[in-house]
Amino acid sequence: MNALRSIPAVEKVLQALGGVGLPRPVVVAAVRRELAALRKGGRRPGATRLPSFDDVLGQIRSVLDTLSRSRLQPVINGTGILVHTNLGRAPLGPVVVEALQRVAASYTNLELDLTTGERGGRASYLEHALAVLCGSEAATVVNNCAAALVLILRHFTAGERKEVVISRGELVQIGGGFRIPEILEASGARLREVGTTNQTTLADYARAIHPATALILKVHRSNFFMGGFVTSPSTEELGALASKQRVPLVEDLGSGAVVPTEKLGNLEHEPMPAEVLKRGVNLVCFSGDKLLGGPQAGIIAGKARLVTALKRNPFFRALRCDKLILAALQATVDAHLSAAAPSSASSSSAVPVLSMLQAPDATLRARAERIVAALAGMPAQVNVGEGSAQLGGGTLPRSVVPSVTLDLLPQEGTLAGFAARLRVGNPPVIGYLGGGRFKLDLRTVFPDQDAEVVRALQTALVPGKP
Repeated sequence: MNALRSIPAVEKVLQALGGVGLPRPVVVAAVRRELAALRKGGRRPGATRLPSFDDVLGQIRSVLDTLSRSRLQPVINGTGILVHTNLGRAPLGPVVVEALQRVAASYTNLELDLTTGERGGRASYLEHALAVLCGSEAATVVNNCAAALVLILRHFTAGERKEVVISRGELVQIGGGFRIPEILEASGARLREVGTTNQTTLADYARAIHPATALILKVHRSNFFMGGFVTSPSTEELGALASKQRVPLVEDLGSGAVVPTEKLGNLEHEPMPAEVLKRGVNLVCFSGDKLLGGPQAGIIAGKARLVTALKRNPFFRALRCDKLILAALQATVDAHLSAAAPSSASSSSAVPVLSMLQAPDATLRARAERIVAALAGMPAQVNVGEGSAQLGGGTLPRSVVPSVTLDLLPQEGTLAGFAARLRVGNPPVIGYLGGGRFKLDLRTVFPDQDAEVVRALQTALVPGKP
């Protein structure tokens, strides 16, 4: 009991902490949790001495610092990965941000028909615009691409037909450890694997189709690739087979490219919804926050009767998007459609990810040289280097984009410690280690962030700076 008497009161700790930049109830809850843990430890047999008040205060400050850093906040992405899942994937363009501000600060006609004054359809304009962009009869939106796939599977396997035919070579794992087979099983579908990992023929699909077949699922290998002795039927062949057997052909495109990616730089071609649907696919689904450059969303496009049926499914309501996502996606789609043509690359001017892809190396190098000059006299070797940016987010894994990096070697401390100081700065700056240097790839750093990068590097390079 003597040990327990030394545990400070909550109010004493709060007074000693002062302002920490968090709501008081959040701080109080954290303090109580830490003090409760001390009491629990003090009751254990043999516990005669607890940490000093200063030690307790230091531990609680550390907990609160970690808690504060976990709040959603902007960071500077110097990783060279444009669609970085851990960093929120695609940043939104100014036009989209402006649309969000207008909608967020006001009431909206979310489900109001302004012509009749009656209750209207949710996202009617957006669905129409998406159908135009995708070259489809109809389109709709749910909260992410995995949800889109689950909705499709649940709908088509709700009756007696439960089997989904898919090639073994397309049983991929997507971000966060989610695997296509597990998504299939969670939706109530039965998996019917055909072919082998590297060889699947049209005959394999044909033999697998029987009265219990609900659909044929094709998953675009956007997050990995296979080379060498690899064979799979064309989309046109699968489309003809599906039509003959009267089963839907569904393709998960994942990346959501709506412009020819091969025109954006050193990239391979990524299949676009419009061209895939023309080849005989009945429904496609893809992400809104990858190459489309919008917010997180799952877009479904294809035959009108199938999209309508999906929207009538009771599960659809659980997956629908709120007004902010719809507003951001609407502005993104409008930006693509307002370009000279949906098939051109000119829409990149309004979509940051596409703009970053096309930034000239000379422009990046000029920025890097200005930053190096601004860091003259700092205790570090700072040079302009070469890098290889990537799309990320499971998109175009074979494509790399030549880039320009800032390479830093501090005179004191470790590279890991230097990287940690940058991560806890304001704003946090995220880079990577390579070749015995800390690197920042400028392709993923916005030009208007260069001054912030300089200040962050100067702060982190000052000897003794925590």
